[in-house]
Amino acid sequence: MFGQPPTGQHGLQTQENWPQRNEMAPGASSPEKQDKGHLVGISRGRLGVCGCILVSLSVLLVIVTFPVSMWMCLKVVKEYERAVVFRLGRIRADKAKGPGLVLVLPCVDVFVKVDLRTWTCNIPPQEILTRDSVTTQVDGVVYYRICSAVAAVANVSDVHQATFLLAQTTLRNVLGTRSLSQILAGREEMAHSIQTLLDDATELWGIRVARVEIKDVRIPVQLQRSMAAEAEATREARARVLAAEGELNASQSVKSAATVLAESPLALQLRYLQTLTAVAAENNSTIVFPLPMNVLEGIGGHRKVPSRA
Repeated sequence: MFGQPPTGQHGLQTQENWPQRNEMAPGASSPEKQDKGHLVGISRGRLGVCGCILVSLSVLLVIVTFPVSMWMCLKVVKEYERAVVFRLGRIRADKAKGPGLVLVLPCVDVFVKVDLRTWTCNIPPQEILTRDSVTTQVDGVVYYRICSAVAAVANVSDVHQATFLLAQTTLRNVLGTRSLSQILAGREEMAHSIQTLLDDATELWGIRVARVEIKDVRIPVQLQRSMAAEAEATREARARVLAAEGELNASQSVKSAATVLAESPLALQLRYLQTLTAVAAENNSTIVFPLPMNVLEGIGGHRKVPSRA
């Protein structure tokens, strides 16, 4: 019919058969939305006369061979699975069948089971050249699941292999635009960026990316030694600064204490007694008796007076 796009194999609409147009008609959808509509492999056309005849013969065969045919026609779909049924090469409905029992007609129906559980995609170490020209090896893991069994079967030949290769490419592309310091410090941010890009790219395949994690970042041994030496030098400089600040604070405290003791001689004697108490508590066999300097001066002055006289 004129105005309808031609169909490819199994009645699926293909983008190659569309005529190329430079301008888009007013009110028409964008090319991205058209591609999404074409990629969903669902044909809403009828089977035709020959198809109806074949389906009728298949039903008749089931009735004639009943109940033996039930063992071949009834398929069990588990709770975490869905079945996509093709009748004469066309998908029967927009939604997959299951869980439970699914009736499959012999000779005309073919069904494909799809696992809806979460899959794990282990990304092997990828050699990446960062923005600051440093060669690193980064590996990660991607958790995803199939949210549309029809799209996963009709739009891509091997959905798991396609997701695996796309995850590797996306990891290299994202990390190649970051510096080494950004990679080491911002793993969560980069993992979120990779998850967003993967989720958008695999939406047409019926894939939903649940989580992306960057496991390990390997850098050359020589660069590790340089970074370790730099970190050690930074720590030593910080330790020296802290020690100098401590000595400054201690000297100020000692100066303030000396000023207070100079103003009150009794305070100095009390300090002597406190020191004596502390020494006696630690070493009982040793007794230290501090003698004030003014006492010594008095004794010395008393001895010198007779000699002058």
